[in-house]
Amino acid sequence: DDGLHPPTVDGAPASWDAALDHVARRFSETIAAHGPDSVALYVSGQLLTEDYYVANKLMKGFVGSANIDTNSRLCMSSSVAGHKRAFGSDTVPGVYEDLELADLVVLVGSNLAWCHPVLFQRLAAARERRGTKVVVIDPRATATSEIADLHLAIAPGSDVALFNGLLASLAGTGRLSQDYVARYTCGLDAALAAARKMGLGDVAEITGLAVARIAEFYSLFAATERVVTVYSQGVNQSTSGTDKVNAIINCHLATGRIGRPGMGPFSVTGQPNAMGGREVGGLANMLAAHMELDDARHRRLVARYWNAPRLAERAGLKAVDMFRAIGDGRIKAVWIVATNPVVSLPEANRVRDALAKCPFVVVSDVSRHTDTTALGDVLLPAAAWGEKDGTVTNSERCISRQRAFLPVPGEARPDWWQIAEVGRRMGYGAAFGYSGPCEIFAEHAGLTGIGNGGTRDLDISAFADITQAAYEGLEPFQWPRLSAAWPAERRFFGEGGFFTPDRRARFVATPYRPPAHAPSPPFPLVLSTGRIRDQWHTMTRTGKSARLMAHIGEPFLAVHPDDARRIGVEGADLAVVESAHGRAVLRVVVTPSQRRGSVFAPMHWNDQLASAARIGAVVNAETDLVSGQPEMKHTPVDVHRLPAAWYGYMVSLARPEVAGHAYAAIAPVGSGWRAEIAGSSEPACWDAHARMLLKLCGSANAELVAYHDAAGGQYRYAVFDDENRLAGALYLAAEPVSVSRGWLGEQLGTAIAPEARLAVLAGRPGPGVRDRGAIVCACFEVGLKEITEAVVRDGCRSVAAVGERLKAGTNCGSCRAEIGRIVAQSCPRPADRLAPVATR
Repeated sequence: DDGLHPPTVDGAPASWDAALDHVARRFSETIAAHGPDSVALYVSGQLLTEDYYVANKLMKGFVGSANIDTNSRLCMSSSVAGHKRAFGSDTVPGVYEDLELADLVVLVGSNLAWCHPVLFQRLAAARERRGTKVVVIDPRATATSEIADLHLAIAPGSDVALFNGLLASLAGTGRLSQDYVARYTCGLDAALAAARKMGLGDVAEITGLAVARIAEFYSLFAATERVVTVYSQGVNQSTSGTDKVNAIINCHLATGRIGRPGMGPFSVTGQPNAMGGREVGGLANMLAAHMELDDARHRRLVARYWNAPRLAERAGLKAVDMFRAIGDGRIKAVWIVATNPVVSLPEANRVRDALAKCPFVVVSDVSRHTDTTALGDVLLPAAAWGEKDGTVTNSERCISRQRAFLPVPGEARPDWWQIAEVGRRMGYGAAFGYSGPCEIFAEHAGLTGIGNGGTRDLDISAFADITQAAYEGLEPFQWPRLSAAWPAERRFFGEGGFFTPDRRARFVATPYRPPAHAPSPPFPLVLSTGRIRDQWHTMTRTGKSARLMAHIGEPFLAVHPDDARRIGVEGADLAVVESAHGRAVLRVVVTPSQRRGSVFAPMHWNDQLASAARIGAVVNAETDLVSGQPEMKHTPVDVHRLPAAWYGYMVSLARPEVAGHAYAAIAPVGSGWRAEIAGSSEPACWDAHARMLLKLCGSANAELVAYHDAAGGQYRYAVFDDENRLAGALYLAAEPVSVSRGWLGEQLGTAIAPEARLAVLAGRPGPGVRDRGAIVCACFEVGLKEITEAVVRDGCRSVAAVGERLKAGTNCGSCRAEIGRIVAQSCPRPADRLAPVATR
């Protein structure tokens, strides 16, 4: 059980009263001694809007500091900043349906197939139904680029040059909407002047793309009225992220392709409630209800509404700067809620060291064992997503009720309750006397209408007097919603109406700036980080699922074949990835889908599941000057082969203890665990080392079966209990171990006949024994070998046919691109296109 219950103070169990009293006292004492800016909250896009609202109210309204920021700073703050510069507000103009109505969808820095699979399936279905063209702009070939009519493998960090070139091309070919520009915008001349400073050849040189490919994209964009440009972390996570957003928006404003069906720029966020957090002022430079900290009138409105004694008057510290302030002692108490910054932030070792030095650290989480809870003085057990009650807002501004579908375990409590209780104990009882999330939502809704009158985009004041019964039955709705009769769905800006003082949109000049750090002889490659298909953030929850770990079970580094040859690494080798900030050890995957000169590593792995795979420790902490979002897509690194003396793979019913190895990565599998390990030197005794790994020391009821090939460097062990059930198996070799990993995991805890023990030692099933192969479809646990057999033996010649035969790809759909590749490789004739299937 990894749940955090009960609360703990200094490692000892405590009652809720004692723990909350302690938090309130320590925060109050710190503020009294050092001022309100000596404390901070670091929260999360995984909170419900009601949680977020109470946290923001406590810090900005009553503590009197804006030192509250969120891990959404790492996700979408550049998009927020770009929206505000262009529109005067953080407004997403369009709706999801626009992807289905568009004739051209441009995906920029977004692996939609893996990160937003349901939305991707809607796009794929529209493409099949009405011939929607798809352009993917991404340095890597991904599952998303499988459906692209044009994939532009752009150099990392060069998006501004590409879209500046597009703006100049649109102007040069007479494709601007002169009417829209004249009626609803200003600043085009300055934006065009910046864009025209480079010609098509300059754009090609900076982006690394062929002139003909760039021209093809420009022509397609120019000739297509209904264009949606979807962008995500590949745009946002950059020192020029805000400029990238504005360079994209400039092209849509210039053509008037915004706010109408099937057209507009569209930011898709990386967390379930990043948008809800934006609504209530979750970022350090915001006020609630889309009001501004630097606007005296807005401050007065909020202070009066909250009856706040000391509303913050200036922006607080953004995420990266906040943890620097913790490290240098300016912040002396911090409360971390629903996030794991020791893994997720850049220069993560500095974050870890900062928290280790901080006088007082509170962590609210659903998990006991994370890299961040290990540094907490007080640990508070929080209710998880499915145990909470409140609201969330998605990327198209749709607010939905989150209703608990699981009981709250043990002593866990909702985050809003924890924060409100501390607020009461700090002396602010009247402002935090909520009996439930309905009251919080109603207060938030009321604030959105205060002093608004159409001057702000966010207004849900129709719900300011919502009753508990109405809240319980609340149906999803898209804001704004000023009354019950308000339109059910609305786009913004099709006919102007921007939220600037003169109600005109602003073109923003975006001269190209390269990333903060260029490759150099010590660090010749560019590291980019990102998500993989089945994992979420730092794996504190998804990493517990054997099903989700089955697709990709260990941290990896994707390397182009040319770079692999130059570096001297091969597939399945282990590589050390090193920057000026830290190092990681990862499994090498050699693939032509990776751009030459760059490498890719997933963001998810933590110290709970791997020995040295926190890629945040390697990533530089340079940030966008406007948004404060760090550049997580461009860190110069060196890569070299780890000189391992031996490699190992094991499965075990007991959680492996693999500390001290040069490399280790563990994952749940079936009824137990799997582990990949490697050592820098040979153990003095292989048998003793195997007994230690398999936890056989002192065990009287286990039978150990072994095979040794000392000359070939092969050592294999299997452990059976007194009922012949497989308790563990270990495979050691001089080279990376090749066994049937999925099949071995399925054997754990099952009775193995004596004649079948040799198959276990061999690590592969005997003839006629089912072996799924590597899992491709996590939803239905369908493996590579099963799909290949369906194609070759059963005649399934399409993704749809495989789905009908095996169900693979018929749920979330994120594996469909991979199934398509398997079909194409196994088919005697070319596979058909990725046809849509109904998602469930």
